Amino acid sequence: MEIYSTEEQQVEAIKKFWKEYGVSIVGGAVLGLGGLFGWNTYQDHQQSQREAASAAYTQVIEQAAQSQDALDAAVANFQAEHGNSGYGPLSQLLLARAAVEAGDLAKAETLLTDVLPALDAETAPLATLRLARVQLAQDKLDAAQATLSNVTNDAFAAQREELKGDILVKKGELDAARAAYQSALDAGGAQTSPALQMKLDDLA
Repeated sequence: MEIYSTEEQQVEAIKKFWKEYGVSIVGGAVLGLGGLFGWNTYQDHQQSQREAASAAYTQVIEQAAQSQDALDAAVANFQAEHGNSGYGPLSQLLLARAAVEAGDLAKAETLLTDVLPALDAETAPLATLRLARVQLAQDKLDAAQATLSNVTNDAFAAQREELKGDILVKKGELDAARAAYQSALDAGGAQTSPALQMKLDDLA
């Protein structure tokens, strides 16, 4: 009888507990499952957005081989639909490269200047070097030097020092240019720029 009484008490305790907290438990479970489902749905949506942006960017690259007008239109459409994706700034870099190839250095300079703040730490130094080259090609020597000073990543030291030498040569500061070229060589620049040693030899 004692066992029966104990079991009965246990059942009553469970009923009482469920009566007091059952709604909260069910509600919490529903919220938890709903949150999990929502998070998975969000992740799936994000993934599909990334895939769509990637496919659209591939189409933009294909347009880069066509006319400038075709590329401009493709980038404009891409920016409207996927401008907030990681590919948005890359499409601007494509436009800048096309502008350089078309000889429109002023447009290229504007595009590169505008896109730089949106680039990540890996891409920004490359774009900064391009901007400095564009400024050098326009004989904006002081601006090119100022731009180049923003390249602080040691991985780009050789390219930075070689370009610094090019700028200094145009400014007529040959001793400083020689030192810059030597720094570029010391940083392994000869491996990526066969003309580097020739530039230094020309100043000997």
